[in-house]
Amino acid sequence: MTELHAVMFDFSGTLFRLEEDDSWFTGMELDAPLSPDETREIDGHVQAELMRRLTAPTGRSVTMTPEALETWMNRDLKPHLHREAYLHVLRESGLAHHHAEALYGKVIDPACWTPYADTATVLAGLHRRGIKTAVVSNIAFDIRPAFEALGTAGDVDEFVLSFEVGAVKPDPAIFQAALDRLGVPAERALMVGDSDEADGGARALGCAFALVDPLPTRDRKDGLVAALWAHGVQL
Repeated sequence: MTELHAVMFDFSGTLFRLEEDDSWFTGMELDAPLSPDETREIDGHVQAELMRRLTAPTGRSVTMTPEALETWMNRDLKPHLHREAYLHVLRESGLAHHHAEALYGKVIDPACWTPYADTATVLAGLHRRGIKTAVVSNIAFDIRPAFEALGTAGDVDEFVLSFEVGAVKPDPAIFQAALDRLGVPAERALMVGDSDEADGGARALGCAFALVDPLPTRDRKDGLVAALWAHGVQL
């Protein structure tokens, strides 16, 4: 097994997860049900579906005009496109505009993202071993404060964010940007993420790839540790 000199991580569904609090939906109801057999009430099922639509790494979940689709496809390159795209999803999902704005505000607030149980352990462990790390994310807002709040910002060597580098996974350019910054060849790097389609794009450059399940944080205690273990890194 090739010795790894760097590990790159996705953000959403890999290191952190956007997990709703019931209070986010207080006073909200749908203008129209998500499906014919639903009510206007935002119950647990509807909350889960709205959160899925806000965090799915690929695909689309609502009807879009060609213009809206263009915005959606480029949402992770510019903050204003990100806002426009997700407000469209929420409005098409039945939320009134002011409720959509409030919920979108949670999406882009790093304080609202929950770390997985082993995120801090893994980042600190890799740092101690001298294995370089990068967070490579399709995202249009600064996620560094989430790592600062967790106390792990100093354990991450590079943040390679799509809206800052102008490339979106699975485009090899975003992975190459991370490798160049880390000074590590692709064959010595592992990409860890929850999307085979997006994060697995690193394989085109010769990186190894480990897929993790974007389960709720309470249900995934050691997914990152296990992914690294499978590739010869024991922390």
